[in-house]
Amino acid sequence: MNYKELPDSSRIWIYQSSRELQKEEVDQIKDAGKRFIDNWATHGTALQAAMEVFYDRFIVLFADEDQVKASGCSIDSSVHFMKEVEKAFGIDLFDRMNIAFRSSNNTINTLPMHELREKMESGELNDDTIIFNNLVATKGEMEGNWEVPVQNSWLAGV
Repeated sequence: MNYKELPDSSRIWIYQSSRELQKEEVDQIKDAGKRFIDNWATHGTALQAAMEVFYDRFIVLFADEDQVKASGCSIDSSVHFMKEVEKAFGIDLFDRMNIAFRSSNNTINTLPMHELREKMESGELNDDTIIFNNLVATKGEMEGNWEVPVQNSWLAGV
């Protein structure tokens, strides 16, 4: 299923790669993701779900919980799948201390949170720098609040 067909209320999980993925890797991850989604279920009931890779950097799972709620077991199986992706591609998908942002040339970079703060203080980055708010919880929130200026993000007061 294409994620665009799912309602805005669909729950999402964003996994940020520690590096940019190559086109071949994205294709392989999408193929593996399709197989995973085709079998993703909660208590034996298939989830209405999708997976997409954005900007060669973010793997996002979508589940329409208006139909069936994702259970602890189904969420565990998605984490297990992502751990397999990490291992297969030599990437880290679970380091929440790395913050993704758009640099002045519009490329996506990541920095540990403390280094991002240092670049903000030095003026290399500013309140208008676009960061990726991977804390959004639904497809609708992702579409409106995933890419936000630092001044409108959870980082504003940090």
